Order: sequence, then structure tokens, then C-alpha cells
Amino acid sequence: MTTLYDFSVKNIDGKDTKLSDYQGKVALIVNVASKCGYTPQYKGLENLYKAYKDQGFVILGFPSNDFGAQEPGTEEQIKQFCSLTYDVSFDLFSKVKVKGKEKVDVYKYLTEATKAEVQWNFNKFLVDKSGNVVKYYASGVSPDSPELKKDIEALLS
Repeated sequence: MTTLYDFSVKNIDGKDTKLSDYQGKVALIVNVASKCGYTPQYKGLENLYKAYKDQGFVILGFPSNDFGAQEPGTEEQIKQFCSLTYDVSFDLFSKVKVKGKEKVDVYKYLTEATKAEVQWNFNKFLVDKSGNVVKYYASGVSPDSPELKKDIEALLS
């Protein structure tokens, strides 16, 4: 059986990263964009990360330009924007395709596991400590949503 930990990706600095490095942690995987109506969710994501990171929670942000060309920048520009505008400290990765024929393997896995295609920027996938996808959340589910927090807390306990 495939889990999240079977994949390798490039981080925002272009370094190969094995997702098995996150084994034993609860992960929220989000396709992010800098010029979207949902972009302010970066603040909520950072707050969520800070609230739970010491309990074994991580956020993995995957920039994508798939929707409305709302992530046009380079990795360096994206990293700078996230740092300067939202003080993002959770892990970011290289820009990827999250839909269509060029969808990266990680997103093929996430969407097949949930039977939910990524509809827009800031879709979220919750993954348990064993690397299994537990739940999909649409863009409108904010990082401070009671439902999302409850689901994260249940997996952390």
C-alpha cells in the first residue's frame, strides 16, 4: 500500500526531500498561491502550525500556478513573499502541478486516496502519523476552522 512517505519532492530551495522525513507526524498538505483571494489563509496556517508543531504537527505547502495563474513567481519570489508577508515558518516546496496530465505523484496519491480533485488554491489534505490520507478540505475551510482543529487534535492524541 502506498503512503505519503513513499514520495520524494523538491523543497522550495530545490533540495530533494523524502516525505518519509515526516514519518510519525500529522501533516496538513496545502496547495498555496500568493495572489489568490484565499492567500490570507497563510496567516491562519502559520498560526495553526505554531499551535500544534510541538505536538508533532507539520504543514507542507506546495505552491501551484494551476488556478487563475495566481502563483506566477519563482521559488525564490514565493519564499520571500511568504517570509516577509506572513512570516511563514512551515515547510514549503517547489512549485508543482496539482491537476491535469502533469499532476505530480504526491497529488495523484492525495486525490486518489480521497476521491477529491483539487478544485482551487488552498485545498487541504490531512494525513495521519502513518502517512495515510484521512480527509480533504475545500478552500473555504479556513485554518482556524473548529472542524479542522478537532480533526488535527484527534490525530495527535
